[in-house]
Amino acid sequence: MSGSLGDMGNLLAQAQKMQRAMEAAKEALENERVEGTTGGGAVRIQLTGSGAICSVAISPEAYGAGREGLEELVQLALKDAQTKADRLRDLRMKDVTGGLSLPGL
Repeated sequence: MSGSLGDMGNLLAQAQKMQRAMEAAKEALENERVEGTTGGGAVRIQLTGSGAICSVAISPEAYGAGREGLEELVQLALKDAQTKADRLRDLRMKDVTGGLSLPGL
């Protein structure tokens, strides 16, 4: 019976260790940056690794695309940045979970 309690304690300790590692990975993502670009760099959007917008840069040449064209360039740059942030987050979480797919991460 005491073996079961020891196993349970070990499992709990491992879960706590993984939780601390996940929190550290999430915090690190806040400090990492990804950049999405479009139009040959005409629009650049920088996000944190967790997806918060840090900056938006639009070159003077991008204004020549007109309002609708500029809106599309911004949308495409944002999508590019979000894709990169998602990949970075998945990579960091995979490092923590050892490749386990855990819901909500």
